Amino acid sequence: MIQTIGVIGGGQLGRMFALDAKRMGYDVITLDPQPKSPCGQVSDEQIVAADDDMNAIDDLGRRTDVVTYEFENIAIESVQRLEKDGYAVTPGSHVLRVTQDRLLEKTFARDCDIPVAEFEAVDTLADLERAAQRIGFPAVLKTVRGGYDGKGQWRAQSLEEARAALRQAAGAALIYEQFIPFACEISVVCTRDANDDVVAYPPAENVHDRGILFMSMAPARVSQDVAERATAYAERVARALQIVGTYCVEFFVTHDSRVLLNEIAPRPHNSGHYTIDATPCSQYEQHVRAICGLPLSPPQLLRSAVMVNILGTGTGNHLGGVADLLRDPSIVLHMYGKKHAVDRRKMGHFTMLVDGPVTDPAIDRAKAAHALLYWSDAPPDR
Repeated sequence: MIQTIGVIGGGQLGRMFALDAKRMGYDVITLDPQPKSPCGQVSDEQIVAADDDMNAIDDLGRRTDVVTYEFENIAIESVQRLEKDGYAVTPGSHVLRVTQDRLLEKTFARDCDIPVAEFEAVDTLADLERAAQRIGFPAVLKTVRGGYDGKGQWRAQSLEEARAALRQAAGAALIYEQFIPFACEISVVCTRDANDDVVAYPPAENVHDRGILFMSMAPARVSQDVAERATAYAERVARALQIVGTYCVEFFVTHDSRVLLNEIAPRPHNSGHYTIDATPCSQYEQHVRAICGLPLSPPQLLRSAVMVNILGTGTGNHLGGVADLLRDPSIVLHMYGKKHAVDRRKMGHFTMLVDGPVTDPAIDRAKAAHALLYWSDAPPDR
């Protein structure tokens, strides 16, 4: 019987997972190097250590009944050690091996007959020139490992710009991808359990700002055919990788309605935050259910939603405008407990619930609500 859940990583995804786990009666122990991390603040206990500290990993395994993680850029050796020592950890290291490596991830998708952009591995200048000749421009060069929120990515319109990206990568392995002039980006959040049951939330439509997710709208404003194909591809990913837990698959949708896999995230996802307020069972509760052997809940979208991230600006650590924001009764605010609002850091989000489909006026209203918020050095008057 599972009573205590271990979480590797102490960020906001872990925080929202822990809140649901605690509500459902579980104990939670977090492992993160930052004292009083967002997840640690709401957990029963935090082990203050890095995810590659094997003594701390051993301690986490001994003291919990199942271990999960809230982001994928962790030391895979830690997950492998837990598995080797007989501790339950999910998703497993076989999932991380693929999703931590963009080249393996794209190859995996292609092998599953899921469409992707044309790509090539690039380690040398000769590789780069060969990829440029075959795929052409514009292109995007990405580090094979470690990139997120737009980091480790370069847009190239010419061979000169591609060579500059190779130099900036400073020896890191790269993947050269065809640039896709997409109509929109969507993501599908799903959960798979150990019985091979898979549930999928309605696709969300995502808008990024310089590589960081700014807004998600659910359901996405795409055709039923596009939504069904994206969902089918996302479910195929889970079964091929044997994921147990909540995960997300991001897609490009082209102007001629092709659906191309972009990335796989083997954990709850920023674009699924809306499920906390717009569905009876959030993506985080589904993750609890899957890893603890409980039945999954068929997703029900009670209302449409627009989720907006609240990013730091580097101009202060106190959020102002909250009272004005919350005068709109359709808005629910979530803050992550981070003390320093450095520029571009995800500090919180709000979800605006919408009656009927998401329309341009609803999106404009969400943007206007976001514009009410500001960061300052001094606490605002309440």
